Amino acid sequence: MAHVTVKDVMETFKLELVSGAEGIGRHITVSDISRPGLEMAGYFTHYPENRIQLLGKTELSFFDMLTTSEKHERMLRLCSENTPAIIVSHEMEAPKELISASNSNHVPVLTAKMPTTRFSSLLTNFLESKLAPTTAVHGVLVDIYGIGVLITGKSGVGKSETALELVKRGHRLVADDCVEIRQEGENTLIGNAPNLIEHLLEIRGIGIINIMTLFGASAVRNHKRISLVMDLEIWDEKKTYDRLGLDEEKMQIMDTSLPKLTVPVRPGRNLSVIVEVAAMDYRLKRMGVNTAEEFSNRLNEVIEQKEEGTR
Repeated sequence: MAHVTVKDVMETFKLELVSGAEGIGRHITVSDISRPGLEMAGYFTHYPENRIQLLGKTELSFFDMLTTSEKHERMLRLCSENTPAIIVSHEMEAPKELISASNSNHVPVLTAKMPTTRFSSLLTNFLESKLAPTTAVHGVLVDIYGIGVLITGKSGVGKSETALELVKRGHRLVADDCVEIRQEGENTLIGNAPNLIEHLLEIRGIGIINIMTLFGASAVRNHKRISLVMDLEIWDEKKTYDRLGLDEEKMQIMDTSLPKLTVPVRPGRNLSVIVEVAAMDYRLKRMGVNTAEEFSNRLNEVIEQKEEGTR
């Protein structure tokens, strides 16, 4: 299971450690954040102890109204053995009862300079990205006119060569050979390259080349949302390929279904142009322009007119 440590969060958001230093290596396994308002009032029946607890002005102003014994009791229960960390926003001072309880149970207490709502939003986005389900796919990911196109196919079919030509035409490489994919939300797949092969492209006969070194920083990007899959396969004379674009194939990656185009490969076909046009056509379809359907409707109208003329 993917996880993030409290130390990762502290370093990313430049938080200040107040107490509970022994628990700085605790794992965070869920992206949800809790603002323990009801818990401050003494209701711990459904306390989500496995979440980061975020204390803002509302929670701490209510906490100040409690008696001394209630303050100690609430903070001890708040600092459970499964609580990864407690963060105090607005750079407010952490209550002494919280510091005592955190040191006793080794729960890190940190302070953030940002307002509560803004910090909660940024932290949630960070955790969702880091804790998202992941997989890896053999292929090439290219950003073409803002559309993330995943090019798949058997080894040696020409995926990397197609990507190289696309880069020369002004598009951007995201990953070659192995694409790491994260499910960051419903129908949202984000692809990136493993650190080992980031910005690298393998061309048979030449070897491994660095796209950023050869073509500049504008020719690469670190990650991109995947919108379209193009599967390259060796031309099969016995197979019938779609010529109108009315048939819609899908490829399932984790919980997301992506549109897929199968492109036959044989000498003389300019694959980079085909992939580029496919991305442009996909953009048009998202804008409501479907050329294949328009042609089909025209054809049906012509057929109907001829049938009426023969009656």
